[in-house]
Parts: sequence; structure tokens; C-alpha cells
Amino acid sequence: MLSHLLRTNSVSTGALGGLLPSIISAASSSVPTSTFSRSLSEKTTPKLPKDIPYFLTKQMRQGSAWSPEKDLESLAKVPDPRSIIREDEINRLLEETKQDAKDPVKVRAILAKAYDNALLKTPETCNAADEFVQGLTLREAAILLNVDEEKEPDLMRELEETAFAIKEKIYGNRIVLFAPLYTANKCSNYCTYCGFNCENEEMDRVTLSTEEVIQDAKQIQRTGHKRILMLCGEHPDYTFDQFLDAVKAVSKTTSEHNGETRRINVEIPPVGISDMRRLKATDSVGTFTVFQETYHRETYDKFHLYGPKADYDWRVTVFDRCQLAGIDDVGLGALFGLYDYRFEVLGLLQHAEHLDKTYGAGPHTISIPRIQPAAGAPTSSDIPYPVNDKQFRKLVAVLRCAVPYTGMILSTRESPEMRHHLIDMGISQLSAGSRTEPGSYDSAEETHNDKEGTGTEGQFALSDTRTMDEIVRDLLERGFLPSWCTACYRQARTGETFMGFAKSGAIHNYCHPNGLLTLAEYLIDYASPKTAEAGWKLIEKETETITSEPRKKAFKRKLDAIKNGKRDLYF
Repeated sequence: MLSHLLRTNSVSTGALGGLLPSIISAASSSVPTSTFSRSLSEKTTPKLPKDIPYFLTKQMRQGSAWSPEKDLESLAKVPDPRSIIREDEINRLLEETKQDAKDPVKVRAILAKAYDNALLKTPETCNAADEFVQGLTLREAAILLNVDEEKEPDLMRELEETAFAIKEKIYGNRIVLFAPLYTANKCSNYCTYCGFNCENEEMDRVTLSTEEVIQDAKQIQRTGHKRILMLCGEHPDYTFDQFLDAVKAVSKTTSEHNGETRRINVEIPPVGISDMRRLKATDSVGTFTVFQETYHRETYDKFHLYGPKADYDWRVTVFDRCQLAGIDDVGLGALFGLYDYRFEVLGLLQHAEHLDKTYGAGPHTISIPRIQPAAGAPTSSDIPYPVNDKQFRKLVAVLRCAVPYTGMILSTRESPEMRHHLIDMGISQLSAGSRTEPGSYDSAEETHNDKEGTGTEGQFALSDTRTMDEIVRDLLERGFLPSWCTACYRQARTGETFMGFAKSGAIHNYCHPNGLLTLAEYLIDYASPKTAEAGWKLIEKETETITSEPRKKAFKRKLDAIKNGKRDLYF
């Protein structure tokens, strides 16, 4: 049996350890899960504290080679993963709501409720103390997801219009921009949809030195970015300490034309509680992001064949460990195409609801990528559950209605046309000028895909290959305000404080002028003449929308200071 598994799954003997949990599970199928897990825990970890829950997998107790766990005592507070994502409930709701989804009256009532909740018109939302507000129940979200996008074009239009109205009311016309920085692409996981997977012999493996990371950061800064998302693969040859050093280096890196990084988010493999505390101690990291990829366990096992990532429970409890380590700013994500998109959306909402109810802090962001081609990743060219454009637009609109105060991120996986559509129905953050290989940023104007040929050499293919300047100009010409603002995080306007501003609508008194000030910086330091022309027109127009005269005068003073060389001014 073992040799057959190795042959059929193209698994090397060195990866055998990753398959053992599945083999043991299959061999013990006649033993109740709880009994078997408890006995396994007792046999493998006899010296652990007595209150360690039986359901914690070996990796959850020990961490990974990339990040060994050193805080066993805190693990007693990690909840049972099956209480976080309740598959039976998701399946039941999707089945039970099929008829309700055919009733336009019920659907429209849900849309009206979503709008009212987003505007905090109900007692439940008004009394919410944290930044996270879940505007719809799981059942209501399931009804919207079950609406037939082909047969109900009017309802789909109303859904999209509601999502856009909610987004406009909360975020205005601001779109936050950022760029990813990959520090290493070595990986010990075999995820069949990812170009970084360890079986991909076509991938040139690169680990950036600290000096090379700094050079990449400078190149990103030279395009005008102030926000960087740092990523890496998972491999013991590239240690967590190296990544930590890279974060510290980027936080201190500056470049000509006032280049600097004011906020670093990370999207890295799950780490132990002790290492999360070290990450937080840098005081340089904003949001900690991990994609579950798929919330469906059977599907998760099918496409994560071995490696540390093959442990579903280790991954789905990562944000619980974040909370135990003091990191309360987290980002969820699912990779659409691995399983039924409706299931994945409800999985995201269950996960968000769990964090809010357990820790009083829901996710700061939700990312919604679709699978894109990648060399050496078989599933990326044979997508199990393709999500067409209409379905994709629907799921984005449903998420915006369901979690109105949660930021939604869209990467350059999507085409410019699709990004145009999705900005109009809920997306609040975009990557721009992205590269998906370590060390791949440079000063050349041509896109990375053009240089490499196929565009599939990195972690995934890019569909929007425009430069930062082109994306900024496109947003400006369509009436959106590109923003690189980081003021709220640096002024502690998060959590309960943020909600106080949001409920009164006062948050616009900060985000709107601050976004305009960051745009002015970009126009002076980096923009092409055409982009600068469009940008100053928008600033002039938007200045007149500041209704408070004292605030408008203060804004104009700060704007004049920026024109005279000052930087990083905000309310």
C-alpha cells in the first residue's frame, strides 16, 4: 500500500512523513475519531501539560520545521478546528435555501437589510464594539449565493448595486494600493495548484539575501508604493529568523524621491505562538494574512498532498494562535476554483464569525483570488471547480454585503476589466505593478510577463500587468482616489475606536483628506505628466467635498506643505 501511494502521488521517500497522518487515519477508520486522537496524543507527547486538548494534531503541538512551537501552555486555549468550520451546517444551509433564492421578495428583503446593517441602523450593529460587523447571517448569505446569476439578471444587478452602495458609504471612492515582495520561493509543500510546490522542477529556487531584499524594496518604493506585502515559501533552508530580518530591513529601507515603507503586511506560512510574538515585537507588521485555500476538508487533502501545509487543522487555527500571541489584525483568504465557490464563501464567513465571537475582533481583510495558470502546477491548468465571471462578481458582492466593514483585496491575478467591475461592487484594496518571483522587481518599464514570455513562471500568472502609473491614472480617470494612507494604524484608530468614528461617519474626515495627501505625494514624486494632470484635477474636485471649513483649511495647509517638500502629513 505504501509503495503504491508513493508511486501514484509522485511522492519522494523524504516526504513520507507528510503522508503518515493519512495512512494512520485510513488504518484506524474503525476507531472513533476522538478516542483515536486522544490515544495518539497520549502516546506521542507524554510530557505535555494535562490540559492540552486531545484534538490538537502533532504539528499543532510541535509547530513546523520552519517555526517550532515553544509555548505549549497557550495551546490549551486553541479551539477544536471542527467548531470553527462546520461543514454540515454549510451544506445544510446551501441545500435549505435553494427555494428561498428563487423568491425575489425574500432576496430583496435581504439586500435591504444588508444596506441598513452597513449603515448601522439596527441595534445589533450600533452596539458592536469592534471594527468587524457581520451584516448578514450565514443563512441570508447562502440565499444570495444560491440566486441563479443566469436566470435572475435583475436580482444580480440589484445585488451588485447594493454592494456598491455599501462600499461607497463606508469607503467612499478610495482604493488602497500595495505591492507584494517575495523573499524566497523554496517550499517543502506539494500544493498542486501553486508554482512554488516542491515537485516543480521547472522552478528556479531563489532565496534573497537581506541586501537583495532591500534592493527589491527600494525598487517597489521607486514606483511610489508605501505599503508592502511580504511573502515567502515554507522550507527549513529559509528560516523564520531570516524572514524576520527581512521585515526589519524593509521597515528601515528608504530610497530617493522620499521613498519609504510605512506599513508592512505579511502573508507567510503559519508559525507557532512564540514566533508570532517575535513578529509582533518588531512593531513593523500590520496585518498577518494566511489563506486557508479551501475550507472543504476532503478537497484540502486532495490538493495538499504532503508537507507541513497538508495539515488542515494547523492552518485553520492559525488566527487563534495569532490572538493568543497578541496579533489581532488578521486577513483571511480562499482560493476560488478548488471547490464550490458557495461553500468557500460560507467558510470564510464562518471563520470570520468565529474570530469575532471568540476574540471580539473579526478579520481586517478578506482576499478572493481565483486560480491562475502556473508552470509545474497541474491543478492550475485543470481547475476542479471553475468560477466564471458572473459567479465571481456575485460572490464579491455577497461578501461585501455580509461583512461591510471588512476590507476586500483583489490581486493582479485578475484582468483590468474584471478589476474595473469588482471595484464597483466592494473591492477596497488592489495590488499594483506586482511581481510573483523573488528579486524580480527592476526599473524597466516593460512588464515582467512580457520579459519572461508565458507569464506563468512565478507563483501564479498575472493578468493585470500594467505599471503602477498606468493603474493610478486609470483609477483617477474613473473617479477613484488612489490612496497609500497608513494613518489609522499609526494613530491607533482601530477596533472600538474605529467603530466610534465609523458609526458617526467621522472616519471620512480622516481617510478622505489623508488619501488625498498621499496622492499629492505620489503626483509630485513619481507620477508621469498625464497621471499628474489627472491627479491634481481630482484633488481640486475632492477638496471641495470637504464640508467642514476648519478641516478644509487645515487640509489646504498640509497640502501646501507637501508641495513645499514636507512628507507623511496626516490627520
